[in-house]
Amino acid sequence: MFSPLIDELVRALRILPGVGPKTAQRMAFYLLEHEREGGERLAQSLLRSIENVTRCQCCRNLTENPLCPICMNARRDKSLVCVVESPADVVAVEQSASFSGRYFVLHGRLSPIDGYGPMEIGLDILEAQLQSGEIAEIIIATNPSVEGEATAHYIAEKARKSQIKVSRIAHGVPIGGELEFIDGGTLAHALKSRTLI
Repeated sequence: MFSPLIDELVRALRILPGVGPKTAQRMAFYLLEHEREGGERLAQSLLRSIENVTRCQCCRNLTENPLCPICMNARRDKSLVCVVESPADVVAVEQSASFSGRYFVLHGRLSPIDGYGPMEIGLDILEAQLQSGEIAEIIIATNPSVEGEATAHYIAEKARKSQIKVSRIAHGVPIGGELEFIDGGTLAHALKSRTLI
């Protein structure tokens, strides 16, 4: 229906999460009709990022240097490591301004059906770090899905073998949430994970 180049642009935009055919088409038309200069900047920035951004040698977060800014920060507690599934999770924890340790980014979770085993998500690298003697506590912050829970259990077992304290972030009722609107699974998890006050 469109020219080959417009079709190619629409297909390229559809690889983004949450972008369907109509949204991709709107984006393509907007860039071509109103924001050609911005589209050029976007293309150049995307190309530079793809060519230069890799994984931090220590925590596997995304960075263009051998070590990310968090791992290079001498004020961060190297004995405390928060294990997360993605770089977006690092951003979320950092925005809370309540964590001063380091991270380990899995870039996924255990899912044998999808071909994600321990090696694919870097658990061999994490295990080597656990055995180094520098880590005193691991905070597991994987998502509360079946795969996230399996990943948390696997990591906890490896940490305990290295005699490292293991904790799991709490999941449950959000601050300001009303019980009548919380789904049953979330409420059950919150009740099971209750703490003394």
